[in-house]
Amino acid sequence: MSISLNAKDLLLVIDVQYDFLPGGSLAVAGGDEIIPLINQLGSKFANVALTQDWHPAGHISFASSHPGKVPFELIALPYGQQVLWPDHCVQGTHGAEISAAIELPHAQLIIRKGYHGDVDSYSGFQEADRATKTGLAGYLTERGITRLFVVGLATDFCVGWSALDAQSAGFETYVVEDACRAIDANGSLAAAWHAMAAAGVKRITSGEIA
Repeated sequence: MSISLNAKDLLLVIDVQYDFLPGGSLAVAGGDEIIPLINQLGSKFANVALTQDWHPAGHISFASSHPGKVPFELIALPYGQQVLWPDHCVQGTHGAEISAAIELPHAQLIIRKGYHGDVDSYSGFQEADRATKTGLAGYLTERGITRLFVVGLATDFCVGWSALDAQSAGFETYVVEDACRAIDANGSLAAAWHAMAAAGVKRITSGEIA
């Protein structure tokens, strides 16, 4: 398959931030390996947007906010099950910054997520309560965007949730597999791909984009 891009396509770059890269507090294995490919892909797109995890200190998703709990435990919160994470992407810290190696000067939007202290937000479109919108879908609709190509970190969490919500919001959605990396905790990667396929999200590689 060869996909020809047009003015209604957008590259959505998910959370390429220092805390998710090697040496970060929630490092995704090989996360730095995808940056040259994302830069290369970005040069093909007229439209680019990025998401940025942006948590206040003491965020509800941090294990440190729950005495006696450790990272990667599951707990029940009012909006559902929550994986507890190491403190990461705290507002104003180096770890929350988008990597300086990302070279997408023509990107038109950086949308922050996870900034409400009492609810997590993997998706760039809506928070984990599945009700609070970020405004991304409205922005893309107003711009006339119809097709999204999703890359970044991590495949099984923020990439996957963003892709599912994009498809649900009416955008034709592709995940570029080789421009993503996964955490893959307790089968989360296989589950994410299964959910995406069931929803109609298309799984491609960068070589399929002309």
